[in-house]
Amino acid sequence: MPNLKKPTLDKDLDKLSYMEEAAGSLGRGLIAPGIALVFIVLCALGAGASMSGAPGTVIIVAAAAIGAYMALNIGANDVANNVGPAVGSRAMTLLTALIIAAVFESAGALIAGGDVVSTISKGIIDPASVADANVFMAAMMAALVSSALWINLATWIGAPVSTTHSIVGGVMGAGIAAAGFSAVNWATMGGIAASWVISPFLGGLVAAGFLAFIKTFIIYQDDKIAAARKWVPVLIGVMSGTFASYLALKGLKKIVHIDMPMSLLLGVVVGLAVWAIVRPLIRRQSEGLENRNQSLRILFSVPLVCSAALLSFAHGANDVANAVGPLAAIVHTAELGDVAAKVSIPLWVMAVGAFGISFGLLLFGPRLIEMVGQQITKLNPMRAYCVSLSAAITVIVASGFGLPVSSTHIAVGAVFGVGFFREWYTERSKRRLDFVNQKQGNGNVVRPVRNREEQARRHLVRRAHFMTIVAAWVVTVPAAAVLSAGLYFVMVKLIA
Repeated sequence: MPNLKKPTLDKDLDKLSYMEEAAGSLGRGLIAPGIALVFIVLCALGAGASMSGAPGTVIIVAAAAIGAYMALNIGANDVANNVGPAVGSRAMTLLTALIIAAVFESAGALIAGGDVVSTISKGIIDPASVADANVFMAAMMAALVSSALWINLATWIGAPVSTTHSIVGGVMGAGIAAAGFSAVNWATMGGIAASWVISPFLGGLVAAGFLAFIKTFIIYQDDKIAAARKWVPVLIGVMSGTFASYLALKGLKKIVHIDMPMSLLLGVVVGLAVWAIVRPLIRRQSEGLENRNQSLRILFSVPLVCSAALLSFAHGANDVANAVGPLAAIVHTAELGDVAAKVSIPLWVMAVGAFGISFGLLLFGPRLIEMVGQQITKLNPMRAYCVSLSAAITVIVASGFGLPVSSTHIAVGAVFGVGFFREWYTERSKRRLDFVNQKQGNGNVVRPVRNREEQARRHLVRRAHFMTIVAAWVVTVPAAAVLSAGLYFVMVKLIA
């Protein structure tokens, strides 16, 4: 009988191999947090070097470290909405998306980022109620820490949340702790609360509307390629014009001031020009393509890549200032000793926000990108196009009506809208059923599903993710506020 026992040396070598594999796996998991920690330390050291000898240097160094941590979390969570649909539809790879988003986020922040920011975060707190410099700095630091911690938790559970709402909740909680409930502008807070519903609803409605148009006039046509040659240039022109207006209105405020009518006129001009340019290109690209849906996806891929880059640029230009606003306020107050309603953002502070977001995206962003692009509902280039276009259109419409909407809620709401519309359209659309039955040609007739269990099995939106994300949206402001209020009492003692 053969000896099945391993020699002692082999056993010991196996144990060492297992230990090496375990150590390697653990080490790989610590690489990203290690790089993030190095970035935070470098930001703190850089702030100390640039502010050496200035009043309140210690506070500024601490605030820079907190601001860097905040920026990393924004990159890990918020930027997924810009590139997630393009990745989920396989218009570009995850690595390409990370590089494009990182470059354009940084460019948007540094080139077109706002140079003046409201330190009380959109008028939530009465400046007179926190006029004492120490109280104000403690409130801003508490707001930064609480919003960063909340975004970190949301990223961990896989829920894309609004950065602006997190900061709003942090400022509100610290303001209440410092000066009481009377310090809060409740009318402004009411508008922000309304945006919880308005943002995703508008985003979903616009995205579903464009998907219905694509299905009706392109997908369910006998000659899909001929329909695509007619309508795809129009859709690309609409996207180009919309993004031109979006960037002019929201992304280039620092470079040039453009009002709503001028931005819309610019969008019309750009849209018509792009439509005229891409018509022959789409005709040439569609030559030889088979008359099926897979061929249509090729025509939407390049516009999706462009939209991801433009959304990232606009996000960097528009949202980074909000993220580093409390940090800029702390720097101003520590240096000059006075509380101002608006302050200029130093270049190094903007750099902390821009590069922090890029590092956060590269190190921790893939998880949320996959969530938005693949796990909520299945996306292809046509559906992802609807999501990206909806994000830009909804922001423009909301800005025209003065509604405080969240780009995160709009983009994710658009993904939900596309998924829920497909559920309805698959079961209820007579046009789709007639088209499918016409193509069957074998005598079998496809009918709507009546069985509830079968309908539940065919859900195209994962309900678990839907409930998790909506719950995170609802509790973002109150959770950040409660956490900030508690942190304020710790911060005020440390600063005093």
